[in-house]
Amino acid sequence: MSQHSKKDKDTRQRKNVDNNSHKQKNAGSNNSSSSNSSTTSNSAKTPSNKQKQQQQQQHPKKVNNGNLPLNMKPTNNKNNKQLKEKLKAEREALVLWRHPIQTLSYCSLEIIELVKTLGRKLIQRKIWIGVFVLLASFIAILYHVPGPHQVLVDFLRHNTWFVVYWTGLGILSSVGLGTGLHTFLLYLGPHIASVTLAAYECNSLNFPKPPYPDDIICPDEPYEKQVPNLWTIMSKVRLEAFLWGAGTALGELPPYFMAKAARLSGYDPDDAEELAEFEALKAKRNQKDLSLMDRGKLFMERVVERIGFFGILACASIPNPLFDLAGITCGHFLVPFWTFFGATLIGKAIVKMHIQKIFVIIAFNEVLIERAVDTLSVIPVIGSKLQEPFKAFLNNQKMRLHRQRNAAPAEAGNLLSKIFETFVIGMVCYFVVSIINSLAQSYHKRLNKHRTASNSTTPIAPAPTASKKTKKAALRE
Repeated sequence: MSQHSKKDKDTRQRKNVDNNSHKQKNAGSNNSSSSNSSTTSNSAKTPSNKQKQQQQQQHPKKVNNGNLPLNMKPTNNKNNKQLKEKLKAEREALVLWRHPIQTLSYCSLEIIELVKTLGRKLIQRKIWIGVFVLLASFIAILYHVPGPHQVLVDFLRHNTWFVVYWTGLGILSSVGLGTGLHTFLLYLGPHIASVTLAAYECNSLNFPKPPYPDDIICPDEPYEKQVPNLWTIMSKVRLEAFLWGAGTALGELPPYFMAKAARLSGYDPDDAEELAEFEALKAKRNQKDLSLMDRGKLFMERVVERIGFFGILACASIPNPLFDLAGITCGHFLVPFWTFFGATLIGKAIVKMHIQKIFVIIAFNEVLIERAVDTLSVIPVIGSKLQEPFKAFLNNQKMRLHRQRNAAPAEAGNLLSKIFETFVIGMVCYFVVSIINSLAQSYHKRLNKHRTASNSTTPIAPAPTASKKTKKAALRE
């Protein structure tokens, strides 16, 4: 019995030891799991080093007690502003009569850059280039192959230059934010006046083609004579007037697209010099002491902004030198393209052109012209001297109208015609010089575009990254 009891005691002690060791292992595993869970929760609560760096990069002002980030120097706004003003003064001084060689070289380089940009855009649109080449090849084949379609080919060949000529003059008249070539006074107005004078002199509008519309002569005798009226003369010049008005509507698109792109993408007011007038006008809205010109601009801006299509139509239907501002306003307020262009086309090519045609035809009526020339003699001292060149000019125009069809026109030699020709040549030369100056200044702006940005903030070299050992030590800690 004693031996059996001793054995039972030994087995009971072994079981107790095993149970205690098993409990300790379970407790250790629980402690390790709880420690792991606590570390994971703490790691979830506390961000890692990468997350801290990302937060510091996204919110640099929260680092260093609200100061600028460590890897950037503070901006020197004063120096940056002075540099911009200096570059602007240099750009405005870059004109043909001050720096001819530099202006011409910059103009050539800007043209090269524009051609490169156009080439890159064309390369990106290979499908359109292929379609254009196929279409041009098809037209060339139709042009050389005989057949009944040659009637249409001849019609297009004789009228294509007519369309391109008058549409191009309209574009030149309105392009350039008011600095364009005023082709109505130089080309379309004199053309309408010549047709009006010829209609009253010849008593007919059936001018022989050719040389019309390049030159005007009366029909060969005998022909049916009929005194023209206002509406018949207007119908005679309706096509060229419409094409010229459509060209002016196309010329109003650059300010619209420029302002719309600036509104959608954002712009630097120092770089967007073309929009400076619009921004200055917006700043004057609440002022009371405004000039008459500024009041007119603000009134037109409100009309376009509030009325929309009919407001644009009203502004485009009258001879309005401020209509460029209407295009900028429409682009700034994101007016749809067809709303702006449709109203502009109707107003300029239909409504305004009829008003201008009526004015010119009435002004150059034969009776009114003769009365106006006679009234010049009333002016004391210089009246008779002024009357002589005008009478000589009118007599010369009448003689030119009655010449034969194949006869070359005699040279005028009149003082008035020479003055007008000199004025036209001067206006064309001024327009060409303004284009050269604008291209040169654009290249100067392109050349110095990144100088102000580089001076604003300069990055410092980042601190060297820690080695793998230090990273492991930091993770262990």
